[in-house]
Amino acid sequence: MIKVEVVYAVPHKATCVQVDVAEGTSAEQVVMQSGILDKCPDIDATKLTLGIWNRTVKNHQVVKEGDRIEIYRPLIADPKDARRRRAEKAKEEGRANKVTGGRPLS
Repeated sequence: MIKVEVVYAVPHKATCVQVDVAEGTSAEQVVMQSGILDKCPDIDATKLTLGIWNRTVKNHQVVKEGDRIEIYRPLIADPKDARRRRAEKAKEEGRANKVTGGRPLS
């Protein structure tokens, strides 16, 4: 048996569960065995995105002693679209050059 930790965080709260699992267990199996799905009903078990120590992994990744399995929430906004909106706003407010997108000359 090996010890691993399963973590799920929302903006103001994190749920951590210590789990003893057999060697050769996958990250997804650890999540299912941990009972965290019962504690956090907003996790969609059919669309799990997992990571180990801040690195995204495939759900079938085999865990090792001391691994921290993180359950990632889906993105609220596409990062590219958010960046594009901020750039357009900066141009409209005069904080960016309308042609080049860079800072305006002073």
